[in-house]
Amino acid sequence: MNGLFSNAAARAAQRSAHASLADLTAAIGVSGLAAAQANPGLMSIVDQHAAGIRDSLDADSRPLTAILLAAYAEGVRDAAFQHGWTAPEGPIDWSDNDWVLRRLLAVCTLASSLPAPR
Repeated sequence: MNGLFSNAAARAAQRSAHASLADLTAAIGVSGLAAAQANPGLMSIVDQHAAGIRDSLDADSRPLTAILLAAYAEGVRDAAFQHGWTAPEGPIDWSDNDWVLRRLLAVCTLASSLPAPR
């Protein structure tokens, strides 16, 4: 494959991943991060989830990227849906012990530390 086309594909994948993470952040990240800032217990749980994600993605030996995080979030959602989880409608009650939402919120937290797309 010509380098020009492979670079175009890589740029398209980056744009798609950043868009997916932006959508996730808009859907749950904004309210979740505000709730976590107001509740140190929730922040601690989200931090633990973020550490688990970093371990899962082997982030100690390779850098986190938007593509890795977006793919991870999609995998979490797909597995959750297959096991009967449904996304909440309306405002999210962050006091509920919803593992999936907390895991996805941790993805949003990690995504916020990534460099802005070019």
